[in-house]
This record gives sequence, structure tokens and C-alpha cells, in this order.
Amino acid sequence: MTTPDTRSLSAARILAVLVALATMIGALLADFVIPAGAAQHLRNDAWPPHAKFHDAQYIVLSILLGAVALTLLVRRGGGARSRVWTACAILATPWLGLLGAILFPGTAVHDPEFDNVSIIGLHPQVLLAAILLTLLLVAALFVARTEREP
Repeated sequence: MTTPDTRSLSAARILAVLVALATMIGALLADFVIPAGAAQHLRNDAWPPHAKFHDAQYIVLSILLGAVALTLLVRRGGGARSRVWTACAILATPWLGLLGAILFPGTAVHDPEFDNVSIIGLHPQVLLAAILLTLLLVAALFVARTEREP
């Protein structure tokens, strides 16, 4: 039988699964596979090997964090509310890290050598982070609406 609690938890899980998938493939596609993005990242000859190492590290961390969260989200059984909360926290980590990196001196969201597009005044990475964090917030609010687990 479906209750408001199970519907809210299902909606939260669906939103978090979408964010998990985006987290798992987003950095890999943008920084390594898609030619326009890869030319600015791992396939950028102007980048020293150590800079490429840190980008590759971010890609692998994003894949791993997304996979851990996805595992929590698709598991069945008790503790679903806690698993969705935990998955949302895990998934927020790389996106909050992206936004937090902007605060460090000498960093930039893009390399000035490239003509970077802007969407509603934001770099696409920043916009994507804002959208995905908003989805996670909505998922967390759906979870908060459910009754506490015994």
C-alpha cells in the first residue's frame, strides 16, 4: 500500500538517483571524453602533468562517490530514509567542493585561453552544480517529510 511517506521517499530516491548518475558521468564526459571540454582539461597540452593528475583524481572521486550513493539508493529493505539522507550528503560533496574551490586565491572556473560560454551569467559547471544541489535539497526535503524510522 502506498502512503504519503512512501511516495515522498520514492520521489527523493528518484531525484537522488538522477544526481548520482550525473555525478558519475559528468566529470568524465566533460573533462576527458567530450572534445571541447577535454581540450580544456585532461587533453590540454598547456596543463602540466600534476594539474592533469588532480583533474583525473576529481573524475575518479566523482565516479566513486556517485557509485556509493547509487548503491545506497537502489538497495531495498529497512533503513531507506537513512540511506537516502546519506546518499544526498555523499552526492553533495563533489558539487560543494567545486563551488568551494572558487574561493581559493588564484583559482578560476575556466582557463582564460578558451572562449567560455555563460548561461544566465554562470559558467556551465557552476550552473550544473547549483541545479544538482537544488535537486538534492528537494530530495532532502522530501525525506524530512517522512516519519522517522523506528
